[in-house]
Amino acid sequence: MHKSNQRGMVGFSEKQEGLVKESWEVMKHDVSNLSLRFFTLILEIAPAAKGMFSFLKDSDEIPQNNPKLKAHAVKVFKMVGTCESAIQLHEKGEVVVADTTLKWLGAIHLQKGVIDPHFEVVKEALLRTVKEAMGEKCSDEMSGAWADAYDHLATAIKNEMKAEASA
Repeated sequence: MHKSNQRGMVGFSEKQEGLVKESWEVMKHDVSNLSLRFFTLILEIAPAAKGMFSFLKDSDEIPQNNPKLKAHAVKVFKMVGTCESAIQLHEKGEVVVADTTLKWLGAIHLQKGVIDPHFEVVKEALLRTVKEAMGEKCSDEMSGAWADAYDHLATAIKNEMKAEASA
């Protein structure tokens, strides 16, 4: 059951935090392969997204051995996949990202033309990656916990994009 904090945001339960932590403990041991799978799913769901990445623009396929792709995939997967967001949500009722990181994320997403549907693609790819990695251990409740954690992070980035656009 969700609780609201004093800001009126939906909180994150201890159980949700536990589910995200438990699954991240399993996934972090194969972060390199899972990151590539996650990124591959993003591009399978939305092939046009390839044009947003300079290191993929001139390629007809997803270059699995491209060092820039690997580095980017790991960075993105760790950001959306780490249980830090879940812990912060449970303890503080919101995702807290360092101001400089959040400003950079807002600026780069705005510059690349990221829009709301793109966040949904990333969410779908994340949830599919978690489900594949966890197999039978992935319950609806676990997927829901990941979805909530991702939604809060995406909202923080979108808010920064709006602030950047109006600056």
